[in-house]
Amino acid sequence: MRLTRRHPLLVAVPLCALAVLAARPADGDHAPGHGSASGVSAQVARLYEEAAAATERYEAGRRKAEEQRGEARRLEEELDRERRAMAGMHEDLGRIASSQYRSGGGLPLAAHMILADDPEELMRGQRAVWQAELSLDRAIERSERAEARLARDEARAAAAWKKLEKRNAELAALKKNIERKLETARWRLQGQANASVAAGACRGATRLDQPETRFTTSWVAPVETYALSASYGSGGARWANRHTGQDFAVPIGTPVRAVGTGTVVKVSCGGAFGIEIVLRHPGGYYTQYAHLAAVAVDQGERVSPGQWIGQSGTSGNSTGPHLHFEVRVTPEMGSAVNPVSWLARRGVFL
Repeated sequence: MRLTRRHPLLVAVPLCALAVLAARPADGDHAPGHGSASGVSAQVARLYEEAAAATERYEAGRRKAEEQRGEARRLEEELDRERRAMAGMHEDLGRIASSQYRSGGGLPLAAHMILADDPEELMRGQRAVWQAELSLDRAIERSERAEARLARDEARAAAAWKKLEKRNAELAALKKNIERKLETARWRLQGQANASVAAGACRGATRLDQPETRFTTSWVAPVETYALSASYGSGGARWANRHTGQDFAVPIGTPVRAVGTGTVVKVSCGGAFGIEIVLRHPGGYYTQYAHLAAVAVDQGERVSPGQWIGQSGTSGNSTGPHLHFEVRVTPEMGSAVNPVSWLARRGVFL
């Protein structure tokens, strides 16, 4: 199961460092359909999905843990009430025993008859004694039942806490193990990307096993879960001119999605953008996806909204893992428009 919730945040420190005057990645350095698929790339994609599923299970377990905490608190409140009720019962038993002692409840009935001046009064007194004894027996039974119930509830409370601790430990260990494997695989993937950029030639498309996801909209964000970092038009020492796209701070290996229906017009490796993909969309606009660690499409291929076209990385002139996303009116650099407002006009709000 994939995560579907987006978390747009603004990060002050820019991650994308593009040099406009740097050599532009050359077209034609990638032969469509050639090059072996990267096993590491597929492994990262699989582990990414497993990590997302593990996070989902962890969150579900966390919610269950909260329910168990509520149940444990409820049991503790019940135990407190039962303890108070038992204390009241013991007080009742003490009063009944004292009353019986004062009324001579320890003497046999024959002695009462000999000492009594009025037999009817004796019988009334004896009925009171019987009632007191009956009340005493009932109070004892209630006390015994309450003590047994108290013991059961205490056992239930202890079991609930033990189950809670075990569940949390198992979920945390599962999540940590997957994340550790994923982190190792991510940097192996990035190492391959760096080698491709250094050679100026892409390894070829890695066909990823994509989950079946149907989008009800024609346009989507280029990544699913992200934090926004460097924005369009921002400036600083990292760029020769203003920043030409919107950066999404995401880990290496994050699946990158086509924002809409289009055709792959460029797949290149090298230069300031590192590994990049450019799509042409109906209406004359182009979208660029740069600093990738791997590509999952070939030049000339048709893509659909939300389709995985590559994996994010930190290749090229980049200061950290992220996706550089750009919208252009031509396939080349220098014709960019604000991608945030462009997506917003199409119903995608970052």
